[in-house]
Amino acid sequence: MASTLSFPIIDMGLLDGQERPAAMELLHDACENWGFFEVMNHGISTQLMDEVEKMTKDHYKRVREQRFLEFASRALKDGSDAQGVKAEHLDWESTFFVRHLPESNIAEIPDLEDEYRAVMKRFAGELEKLAERLLDLLCENLGLEKGYLTQAFRGASGAPTFGTKVSSYPPCPRPDLVNGLRAHTDAGGIILLFQDAQVAGLQLLKDGEWVDVPPMRHSIVVNLGDQLEVITNGRYKSVMHRVVAQPDGNRMSIASFYNPGGDAVIFPAPALVKAEEAAGVYPKFVFDDYMALYVQHKFEAKEPRFEAFKSMETETSNRIAIA
Repeated sequence: MASTLSFPIIDMGLLDGQERPAAMELLHDACENWGFFEVMNHGISTQLMDEVEKMTKDHYKRVREQRFLEFASRALKDGSDAQGVKAEHLDWESTFFVRHLPESNIAEIPDLEDEYRAVMKRFAGELEKLAERLLDLLCENLGLEKGYLTQAFRGASGAPTFGTKVSSYPPCPRPDLVNGLRAHTDAGGIILLFQDAQVAGLQLLKDGEWVDVPPMRHSIVVNLGDQLEVITNGRYKSVMHRVVAQPDGNRMSIASFYNPGGDAVIFPAPALVKAEEAAGVYPKFVFDDYMALYVQHKFEAKEPRFEAFKSMETETSNRIAIA
C-alpha cells in the first residue's frame, strides 16, 4: 500500500514574480527531503507534449505491441523469459533508447517515422534547456556559482551525456508476479520524466513507505540521480523508486537523463564540504567507471557503489604514499 504523503508540485511560473522565494524554498525542500518533484508551467508547449504523447503511443501500437505480447505470454506461462530469467527479475515494460548528446543516434533507430523523429528531436531540445535551468536553480539554492553543476557534467569533452528512454507499461494480468520496473536509484544527474496522465504506477520510497507520484497532465516529473548526491555532498539525495505493474491501462513513460559526460570526474563541490569532512564523505571517480559498476548492480542499494569507489581512492592513495 502506498502512502498518501503530499507530493511536492512546483509551479515554475512563480519563479518570475513575488512568490519566487517561496517557490525556491519548496524546490530546496523537495531536493533535500524527497529527491523527486513535479513541475508545472515549465516552458515546454502543451501542443508539443501532446504530439509526443500521440506519436509515442501510436509507435508502440504499430511496432512494439505484438513483440511485447509474445514476451509477456512466455514470461507468465513459464514464469521466466526466453533466456530463463525468472519473472520476479523481469520488468514489465517495452522500451527503446534515444541518445541526444554528445551525438544523436535517432536517425539510426529502426521503425521510427520521420515525423516522430523530428518531434522527438524538438522535445529533447526543450528538455535539455529545462534540465540546465533546473540545475542552475539548484546551484542558487545550494550557494554554488551559477553554472557550476552544468560545468561539472561536461568533463574534458565539453558535453554532457543526454538520452531518453521511451517506455510503455501495458496492462499486466499478474501484477503480483512481475514488476513494472524494479526498485532502483538512477545513476546519473537530473532526470526529467513525461509520464502518462491517466495511468499511475510510479512510486518513490520515502521514510520507509512507497509514495505515489501523481499523474498530472502536461507536467514534468523530476528526480535526482546518484551523481547529484555526490556533487552536493549528500545535501540532495537520489532515492529508490519503482513502477508497479497495473492490471488496466497502458502507461507511457518518456524519461530523459541529463548526465555527466563519460570522462567527467565527479566529486563533492568543495564549497559544500565542511572542514571536518576533508577526508570526503563521498568518493571521487570518473562517470564512465561508475556506470560500469552501476549496470551490474542497478537494482541494489547505492551505498555499496559509493563505498567501492572510496576503497579504490584509499588504495590508490596508499600506493602513492608507499612509492
